Amino acid sequence: MKPSILVACAVLLPFLIAACDAKPPSPDAPAATRSTNMKPSVTYLHLLKHTPFFTSLTTEQLRWVIAHSHEWEAQSGTVVTQCDGNAHHTSSDHGMWILLDGGWQIEYRQQSYPAGHASAGKWFSATVTDQSCRLVTTEHSYVMKIERTDFDVMLEQGFAFDSHLDAGRRYYSELFTAPADLVK
Repeated sequence: MKPSILVACAVLLPFLIAACDAKPPSPDAPAATRSTNMKPSVTYLHLLKHTPFFTSLTTEQLRWVIAHSHEWEAQSGTVVTQCDGNAHHTSSDHGMWILLDGGWQIEYRQQSYPAGHASAGKWFSATVTDQSCRLVTTEHSYVMKIERTDFDVMLEQGFAFDSHLDAGRRYYSELFTAPADLVK
C-alpha cells in the first residue's frame, strides 16, 4: 500500500472511530428521554412477540411496530416521561410508552404506583391525566415509545391492543380520580 494512503488512513481513523461510537439521542426525543440514564436500544422481533402488550400481533404487525417506534434501555430511577397537568396541550408528550421489560411506577401525589410488563399499567401516556405526575423506572428496564400519530395508525389498522388499552384506562382512571386519602 502506498505511504500516502497509510498516512491518510492513520489520520482519518480516530475520526471514523469517534463517529461510529457516538450514539446521539433521537432529535425528536423529548429532553426527559435524552437523559444519561436512557440510551437507544435495538428492538428484536423474537423478543417483542413475547412481550404481553404485543403477543396478539402478527409478524408483519410486529415489524411495523419496530419500524415506527424507539426502544430505550433505562437504568433504575430514570424519569421516562412527566405529566405537566396539561394532558392535551401541544407541548405535552402524547406518545405511548410501553414497558417491554423491567418495572416502572407512576409517582403522583407523593405516592408510587408500581407496574410490571404484564400488569394493567404496562403502558402509559401523559394524555391519561390532567394531573402532574412522573413515570419512573424502578429497575433496569427496556421501554418503547410510539409517537401518537403512529399509534393511531396502528389502531386504525386493527392492531390487537384493545384489551391492554382498556385495562390500562380503567387502572389510570381509578388512580387519577380517587381522592388523595384513598389513593395509597
